[in-house]
Amino acid sequence: MAYRKQEQYDAEVTRQLAQHYHDVLSQLGEDPNREGLIKTPERVAKAMQYLTKGYQEDAAHILRSAMFKEEYSEMVIVKDIELYSLCEHHMLPFIGKAHIAYIPNGRIVGLSKIPRIVDVFARRLQVQERLTDQILHCIHEALRPHGAAVVIEASHLCMMMRGVQKQNSVTTTSAFVGEFRKSETRTEFLKLIGAKHS
Repeated sequence: MAYRKQEQYDAEVTRQLAQHYHDVLSQLGEDPNREGLIKTPERVAKAMQYLTKGYQEDAAHILRSAMFKEEYSEMVIVKDIELYSLCEHHMLPFIGKAHIAYIPNGRIVGLSKIPRIVDVFARRLQVQERLTDQILHCIHEALRPHGAAVVIEASHLCMMMRGVQKQNSVTTTSAFVGEFRKSETRTEFLKLIGAKHS
């Protein structure tokens, strides 16, 4: 039996995007009809829909779907969350990790939902600064915790492949609200996300 991959894409969006990518290949001096490129416009059209699927998702709804009453009131941290996004200036990837914490105020959230909201905002055309703020505000608005914190560390291919071509640079952004604006709480969080566990 032949392998059939099941994918869900908007057929009309895929068709229109594929036509544009076909034209782009021609404008770049390629032959979009040669064997290796015949299916490339459609593949890229589908890839771009996947890489920007966050526009069709509601991060706050995801968080609210798994909130539970709980009296735990210490810091909850999910760190080293892989993220993949596209820089809105050049539509090249930036890749890194997010570290997220919150201090519950009578409600906790299922831990898997935190990486999911990272994906929702990362799967859009982005700048790292906005991505950091969007994650923080979503957690703050949905959970109403005593405080929340987000740190993102990422490498940007727009800096590595073009322009200044710096291969080892890492951009760090951070955002804090509530208790994390206090120096001692913020310091504890930063120390914990930097700790290496054996």
